[in-house]
Amino acid sequence: MNEMTIPALVPAATEGNLTNLVAERAWFEPERVVLSRPLGEGWQPVTAREFETEVRTAAKGLIAAGIQIGDRVAIMSRTRYEWTILDFAIWYAGGVVVPVYDTSSAEQIDWILNDSGAVGIIVETPTLRELVETVRPAHTRHVWTMTDGVLDILTVSGAHIGDDEIDRRRNALVPDTLATLIYTSGTTGRPKGCIITHGNLMAEVDTLVKAVPEVFDVPDASTLIFLPLAHVFGRLIQVAMLRGEVTIGHCPNPAALLKDLGSFKPTFLLAVPRVFEKVFNGSAAKAHEASPVKGKIFDRAAATAIAYSEALDHGHVSIGLTIKHGLFDKLVYSKLRHAMGGRVTHAISGGAALGSRLGHFYRGIGLIILEGYGLTETTAGSTLNLPSALKIGSVGRPLPGTGARIESDGEVLLKGPHVFAGYWNNDAATSEAMTTDGWFRTGDIGELDSEGYLRITGRKKELIVTAGGKNVAPALLEDRLRANPIISQCVVVGDNKPYIGALITLDQDALPQILAANNIEAAPMSELLENSDVRALVQKAVNA
Repeated sequence: MNEMTIPALVPAATEGNLTNLVAERAWFEPERVVLSRPLGEGWQPVTAREFETEVRTAAKGLIAAGIQIGDRVAIMSRTRYEWTILDFAIWYAGGVVVPVYDTSSAEQIDWILNDSGAVGIIVETPTLRELVETVRPAHTRHVWTMTDGVLDILTVSGAHIGDDEIDRRRNALVPDTLATLIYTSGTTGRPKGCIITHGNLMAEVDTLVKAVPEVFDVPDASTLIFLPLAHVFGRLIQVAMLRGEVTIGHCPNPAALLKDLGSFKPTFLLAVPRVFEKVFNGSAAKAHEASPVKGKIFDRAAATAIAYSEALDHGHVSIGLTIKHGLFDKLVYSKLRHAMGGRVTHAISGGAALGSRLGHFYRGIGLIILEGYGLTETTAGSTLNLPSALKIGSVGRPLPGTGARIESDGEVLLKGPHVFAGYWNNDAATSEAMTTDGWFRTGDIGELDSEGYLRITGRKKELIVTAGGKNVAPALLEDRLRANPIISQCVVVGDNKPYIGALITLDQDALPQILAANNIEAAPMSELLENSDVRALVQKAVNA
């Protein structure tokens, strides 16, 4: 199959905008809890009415500062409660949100502020403010700091702005209005600003809510967002959860993730594959470090979970496998679920390939990971595995209202109401990315099977051609290597060479347990890199 289009579940919006998600919830269900903010060791519920009040007062402060309809305002921060408030506040003021990663360099900040023409920027900390000040252009007139009480400052400064002005600005926004400029990574040059409209996001979230009732139609549904809200994936989920009445919590510190999962107890998660890899690898290393017996139990439990999930695909689970699975559920799986809060049943994975092994393992322990695929230019997800249409190892079928097509050279093309409106100030790049009949060229190589499930096999521009003329897609090799606990990241190389090699980094989080399990003495990293036993473990992964 070279093309697959799924009929839409919801019609494309012809009116309205993203601020309606907040305003209508506050009007119709003012006491519904929509967010929870950290409070001591627990969480403080925030109702729809309270949320909209904070958004409105922050928007008034932005208007008082001179923000006009269509003005770009940047946010540079880790994922946190204020991010969501300010995101919607900028929209309430009629503005456009420009996310900036808190890890960005001065050069990257300089480019984004200048290219977007941002008139203001909200940073998380004074340290980030100092960095911004080194490159801040004259047109970026305002710099606000979250930890210096930005919400209180905006509330005071905008006290004289009336609600009628907020409503005038909100009502001026339509589906075709620019909502956010999200800059791509810029691996092939300057980062490009992707024009994402209110309609793009509305189409995507309306579809998700209808397509995945197992996530949204759940009593007391909630999710803990720990991925960067500067990324389109985290941003989409934030908006989708508000649309789907799922309570949102924020975790700005990855080191506190397990603690926050335990106290927040989400029903749903979103993460990149590396997070799922680290949970698996960390659990395996911890078991092996505890004792050889516990290590063997974990390994057998993992193998049983994978076998159980694979048997579900074949439509028959033997009695023996069912008994083994039930035993390991008590010994191992229940503890893993408890570590994630105890209520999680589903997760969405994107950003890179998850791999069949991890997909089967997690389904086998009771967590169904819905792997999907998309890009910034497609407002995140374009294809997604659904609980009712799941094929582990693929990135799912096109979402309702979306088309996927495979070109003769293997490139994946996508089409739908969620596809962006082009690149900011870059008509040449927009023309290059779009076909004359409206399909977006992803630059990824893939294939559609007979049932319309998509598999991504590599990047069009990353194909390695060896000296012998063999084409090698590095992504498949890199994914397999990263699945080994000792390996953190790797890059496969070999263009125009007679061989294929890989640059590999060690996983410093998992390394202490791996060393202990293999009776290797701890040492500085510089020495471990040359340690023959450590190198043998890496070579074993490469050989496999």
